[in-house]
Amino acid sequence: MRSLSRRRFLKTLGVAALAAPLISSRLRSAPPSRILRHASFGASGMAWYDIQAICSCEFVKLVAVAEVDLNKIKEVKEAFPDVRVYQDWRVLLDREQGNLDSVNVSTPDHLHAPIAYSAMQLGKHVYCQKPLAHDLYETRALTRLAREKRLVTQMGIQIHSEKVYRQAVALVQGGAIGKVKEVHTWSNKKWGDLGAPPDRTDPVPAGFNWDLWLGGCTPRPYVEGHYHPGVWRKRLDFGTGTFGDMGCHIFDPVFEALGLTAPLSVRSEGAPPDAWNWANNARVHYVFPGTNFTADKTVAVTWYDGDEQPPADVMALIGPLPAADAPARLRELFEQGSIIIGTEGVLHVPHINTPRLFPVEKFKDYPLPKLEGAHHWSQWAEACLSGATPSANFDYSGPLTEAVLLGTVAVRFPGQTLEWNSADLRFENVQAANAHVRRSYRPGWEIPGL
Repeated sequence: MRSLSRRRFLKTLGVAALAAPLISSRLRSAPPSRILRHASFGASGMAWYDIQAICSCEFVKLVAVAEVDLNKIKEVKEAFPDVRVYQDWRVLLDREQGNLDSVNVSTPDHLHAPIAYSAMQLGKHVYCQKPLAHDLYETRALTRLAREKRLVTQMGIQIHSEKVYRQAVALVQGGAIGKVKEVHTWSNKKWGDLGAPPDRTDPVPAGFNWDLWLGGCTPRPYVEGHYHPGVWRKRLDFGTGTFGDMGCHIFDPVFEALGLTAPLSVRSEGAPPDAWNWANNARVHYVFPGTNFTADKTVAVTWYDGDEQPPADVMALIGPLPAADAPARLRELFEQGSIIIGTEGVLHVPHINTPRLFPVEKFKDYPLPKLEGAHHWSQWAEACLSGATPSANFDYSGPLTEAVLLGTVAVRFPGQTLEWNSADLRFENVQAANAHVRRSYRPGWEIPGL
């Protein structure tokens, strides 16, 4: 496989950026066919899940995939024998740009923005896994570019389209619990792992391109089992910890139900990360501007993860907590989710389960909204041809991701309230925090606009 020079790749993006508005306008007004020519960045894990879901639409044709680990393409090749496989995502975009209408970006977090931004510069519609990007500036850049190019986008928060989350949103916005006073939201996952990387260099497996996997991040030795696969979520440069992994899911129904915008401030009271990894057991306090659905001019939202949970008096509102030997389905109700406290009642939004209203006696006859779920992926794929607007498009999921990623900055400054200026993408009172708004890429991996 030939390599692609940085100069040629950037030249390709620059020319395509001028033509992209014409491409997207033509798609919206008169799609030339009912075939959506598609490529996937990533071939295994969540990428394979996304490929299957998107290609379940009979009008989608999988043209190509890019996968840095060629040991992980067996399932894709068996299901799609004619698919063209690349290791370098830049080569795929260069060679296949004329054969594609859309892409999904289902890679580790640090590659989301470079790949999605480059694809959108070429006028391609994008389905991108959560979090939308690794950093705040990247997220804002993706949101702006999607709007400027008038592209069809969707973030991979698939529960957003499911019945149970839609019901939770409808209950809040329908006034079931009155005006919202405060929110507590949590996940028991532990994507943290403090301590220096192992002091060794392991052989890179055949078929795996470690340098491509690193992307724009600082080079470092390959250590088997420490980064790839999966464990990258714990590492500062590559993942976004438990909050980044689960926050975009669990914050989602709260963010939508309350009509939240950018927070005014954020404060962490948990352990900070070290030089390499995210910590566990976060407790992050937000203050958001009030909305039509809140009781006051501001509303407090608190995130907890790992062993942290809302205070006992808050958990008691939806308790009692199940015993350790209780059935798994009962324990799962309390492992991840949100408690939304209103002036007239409390809504428990389990992740992922039917929302529950409290006190039980008051709401025993209260009907749940008669809603059905939607197929998150086909909603987007259909919209790529029709020009419709998917429900988790970047204009919605971008601000949601930004709110979550503010928490990943706050944990670096425990005990300090960070005042956020969303319009200028900066912290007003803790200047050191601004160093974490926008990262730089190593030489040769810079993307114009990022």
